[in-house]
Amino acid sequence: MKLAPHLHRIGNDIVAAYLIVSDDGITVIDAALPGHWKDLERELAELGRTPRDIRGLILTHGDSDHIGFAERLRREYGAPVFVHEADAHRARTGEKPKVSTGPMRLVPTLGFFAYALRKRAIPTAYVSEVVEVHDGDVLDLPGQPVIVGMPGHSPGSIAVHSRLADAVFVGDALTTRHVLTGRKGLQPAPFTDDPAEASASLDRLSGLDASWVLPGHGAPWRGSPAEVAAAVRAGGA
Repeated sequence: MKLAPHLHRIGNDIVAAYLIVSDDGITVIDAALPGHWKDLERELAELGRTPRDIRGLILTHGDSDHIGFAERLRREYGAPVFVHEADAHRARTGEKPKVSTGPMRLVPTLGFFAYALRKRAIPTAYVSEVVEVHDGDVLDLPGQPVIVGMPGHSPGSIAVHSRLADAVFVGDALTTRHVLTGRKGLQPAPFTDDPAEASASLDRLSGLDASWVLPGHGAPWRGSPAEVAAAVRAGGA
């Protein structure tokens, strides 16, 4: 789905990934679930591109619903997979601390897990080789993506800022649709390692200039990162 001239989304409001599209190639942000590979191929075909036009894939963190087709893209097409050093082990192995899910409602929770199964979430294809990145890095990829450290949801959670796309991709630093309650609007994401640290990290969004704030779960949000961060802190919008 085209959001803007250089910005596309695959997936839906349950699980999503994004493409930064330029004349020099494509940068993918997150890899959703393994079954989203066909969604990726369809979106690329509509653009007149193929997976060989993807110059790199950036993971906002190493959780299983964000690394879905990453290993396939790396193995079959040689696209490097970038992840913050603090989440590199998680992306390679799936190891993570036990976390609190927070509130849950039966129907949305079952819907989330049913969708994950349809998109072949099991077994998880972990990423055997990653390129580690750090806060402040500017990657030599289409869209000149900038890495913004957002620890809390996981130790190596990041946002990715691209002026070309006029967007900041926030992964699970926040959500606009809680996958376990179905509640829509700006709010903290579930399955967070350290909620207090995640809340503090929202300050990192305030200085970014963008028209889109794009979460891994929920609808794309039009608005300034500073306004979004304030709304999440205030309890959602």
